[in-house]
Amino acid sequence: MNAFILAGGQSTRMGRDKALLEFQHTPLIARAVDCLRSLPLSARICGSRPDLARFAPVIPDRFPGCGPLAGIEAGLAATDAALNLFIPVDMPDLPVEFLRWMIARAEASEAVATIPCLGGRAQPLCAIYSRRLAPGLRSVLGSGHYKVMAAIAAAAASLAERADSFQMESVAAALSPGLWPMNPPLRQWFRNLNTPADLELESAPGAGGRNPIS
Repeated sequence: MNAFILAGGQSTRMGRDKALLEFQHTPLIARAVDCLRSLPLSARICGSRPDLARFAPVIPDRFPGCGPLAGIEAGLAATDAALNLFIPVDMPDLPVEFLRWMIARAEASEAVATIPCLGGRAQPLCAIYSRRLAPGLRSVLGSGHYKVMAAIAAAAASLAERADSFQMESVAAALSPGLWPMNPPLRQWFRNLNTPADLELESAPGAGGRNPIS
């Protein structure tokens, strides 16, 4: 399996570059790279960001300006692995234990997409995708539609396949205690750092944030 970090956003709401934003004294991009390497997987960065090449190899978008869907397509176009893990650069609370569990689920099911859902919301930027989805994603991007979930569903349908979308709360309730860490709590795992207020909240005492590779 290969692993990719989605880091092509403009950071307009944050007002400064999120990838290089320091969180707990470490740039977010460095935390994400370390998280993937601890699985252990080699990390590559999706996004037209040659300045991030000092952290990991960079794969430029083939559809510039089309959001994270373009990063997923670029990663799948470049991969030599059947299944590929994607995480966004701005989710510092994703636990390695959960990612390792999701990898095992994807390898067992061989689904073309393995996507967690929390609170009824899909999290398609932290997911595992088959490289077989690449042609379908290119078709969607070429038509001018950039919604990630709709594109994944369309690409999967073109292969006569369906995504494996699972509810985090139901899985957590069924798992053996301790298999998934509860610090930070489940509700924080997919919290994006989009604004200065998000960063302040996440960094506040008692917020529950931690190093995902600890």
